[in-house]
Amino acid sequence: MTDIAKFPHRFSVAPMLDWTDRHCRYFHRLLSQHSLLYTEMVTTGALLQGDRHRFLQLNPAENPVVFQLGGSNPQDLALCAGMVEDYGYDEVNLNVGCPSDRVQNGRFGACLMAEPGLVAECVAAMQQAVHIPVTVKCRIGIDERDSYQELVQFVETVAKAGCNTFILHARKAWLSGLSPKQNREIPPLRYDVVYAIKQDFPQLNIVMNGGITTLEQAEILLQQVDGVMVGREAYQNPYLLANVDQKLFGTTTAPITRQQVITQLIPYIQQQLLNPHVRLNSISRHILGLFHGEYGAKLWRRHLSENATRNSATEQVILDAVKFTEQ
Repeated sequence: MTDIAKFPHRFSVAPMLDWTDRHCRYFHRLLSQHSLLYTEMVTTGALLQGDRHRFLQLNPAENPVVFQLGGSNPQDLALCAGMVEDYGYDEVNLNVGCPSDRVQNGRFGACLMAEPGLVAECVAAMQQAVHIPVTVKCRIGIDERDSYQELVQFVETVAKAGCNTFILHARKAWLSGLSPKQNREIPPLRYDVVYAIKQDFPQLNIVMNGGITTLEQAEILLQQVDGVMVGREAYQNPYLLANVDQKLFGTTTAPITRQQVITQLIPYIQQQLLNPHVRLNSISRHILGLFHGEYGAKLWRRHLSENATRNSATEQVILDAVKFTEQ
């Protein structure tokens, strides 16, 4: 296995559209200093034709952060990777795993698994444009193209282009007939396939994604792969992250308490609310699950949900909600 200190991918929080924005990442970083965080997926078109600063702005307090790109044009991806590096991100990741119709129509995401040569071209172009690592997140197969040999060919082809780290969602994707949500739940998890890839490519860093809900489960998986990536569980039960540094990175610092998280988050919220375009709800929605399973969790969520959406809402809404969790 890889040296923990040199491999932040040992534990990461998955890129999740509409969820892992900059406010979410700031909150998650308070919980864990060592977890690797990801942006939402951003398309090359959004950066090349839209307000790139809105997508690329990064608070240094969030690092280490990986920026995930969606696209299939090597030149466009190279240009965007350069922007990502200029803004201070630690890595750039190519999305070859998202199965949504919108993504397929743009010829990127999971459908690219059918074109390993093109993915290799994209990775090579990005590698030439930046000094930061270029990684790939993919599925274990798509539609009827889900044989182990096809996956081996994909990994082998893309690795030759210079990709050393693959994040494998241990489910195949059906590109038609299933929604993105169903593609996260219906195709069976095949951890054994990811284990086999690690055994066949011991020189590569292989990260397991899919269905991971506890750190105990993560510890077991880490006996056979280099890293684990947690998605929905880290969002719905974010305090899970508070124990990552001790359990998976071997730090001796006591985990931050939920109350300490709120105390440290308040100055950030005050600063963000100085921007007339930022409303409290854009931050508070990410902390709804902070007291998951704890005393007062339901009242905490209800108070935030009912009050944080008001135009005049301030950090006081958070401070009032915390009172419901005090015994």
